[in-house]
Amino acid sequence: MQFKYFTSESVCSGHPDKICDQVSDAVLDTAYRQDSYSRVAIECLATKNHFVMAGEVTSKAKLNFEKIARQVIKDLGYSKKEYNFDYKNTPIEVYVHQQSPDISQGVDEGGAGDQGMMFGYACKETPQLMPAPIIIAHRLAQKMDEVREKKILPYLRPDGKTEVKVRYENGKPVAVERVVLAVPHSPKITNVELKQDLYKKVVKPVLEKFKFKIDLKDLVVNGTGVWLIGGPASDSGVTGRKIIVDTYGGMGRHGGGCFSGKDPTKVDRSGAYACRFLAKNIVAAGLANRVEVKVAYVIGQANPLDRGIETFGTEKKSLKVIEDFAYKLLDMSVPNILKTLNLRQPFYQKTSCYGHFGRDSFPWEKIVV
Repeated sequence: MQFKYFTSESVCSGHPDKICDQVSDAVLDTAYRQDSYSRVAIECLATKNHFVMAGEVTSKAKLNFEKIARQVIKDLGYSKKEYNFDYKNTPIEVYVHQQSPDISQGVDEGGAGDQGMMFGYACKETPQLMPAPIIIAHRLAQKMDEVREKKILPYLRPDGKTEVKVRYENGKPVAVERVVLAVPHSPKITNVELKQDLYKKVVKPVLEKFKFKIDLKDLVVNGTGVWLIGGPASDSGVTGRKIIVDTYGGMGRHGGGCFSGKDPTKVDRSGAYACRFLAKNIVAAGLANRVEVKVAYVIGQANPLDRGIETFGTEKKSLKVIEDFAYKLLDMSVPNILKTLNLRQPFYQKTSCYGHFGRDSFPWEKIVV
């Protein structure tokens, strides 16, 4: 790694794009609780006082799409009409139909639900085997949501973003140079008070867990000086628009497909999870310090078109040994990924905020060696 600095961002649960991701995945979870072979591909759009759901669902499940969306929006804290987007009053439009039979016939036989390429990444920078900038950015976003939800800082409002600049020496993170936070708040609080509170209640406790620290002067809060109303009234949201936040913060490649709202027959999701599973286990086994796994699929075909492993010169064993190790863990065929990683279960809404990787509760994060 040749970068002297690397910066990554994350977003809070009430960010407009994340509202859409979480509603999309809530539909998938609701369908899976009733029918674990549901086919789901749901996209959402959020804007000022309006919410739209569209896509394809083929399932035995009975789904009340509007009710699902309103519950998620409520849980995220959009409960006041003054936000110009709330769970009670915002109109919700639903445009959902069944999956195309031309696609479903291939998926029924165990084939991939789409073509495309996916990547997974792991490194020794953090205990989570994730790049330091993105995992710190996620933890800051989580903490900012926590102090709002628990009313530790009761003047905070839904929405928010984080950004972290990390300094590297010889490929290793050695310091956090700058933290940037953005969060809407009550007009009764000044930027000076907000910055001091976030420094004490969010930044310091999170950075201490990673054995880093910054001075107050190296924290930027609400760069324009004030942010009162967040959410879709300030910026529209769309499902799948935070693909770099969802993965590795820009470190490592991305195939371009989003995850949320898609059942795991869609290899944009399951293929990326499988690649992370292999990359993490290769690093955990001490076979390399930095790993990227790639895979590509053809729609309707079970086995990958292409697969490969890159170790960036950090390998401790030969590539042949690493490949044999990896593909014995998981051969990367679509049916085998679904079975081995136990992906037909309703846990997807939990993935749709704070990143899909770096949290041990998900099966693709399990270390099996």
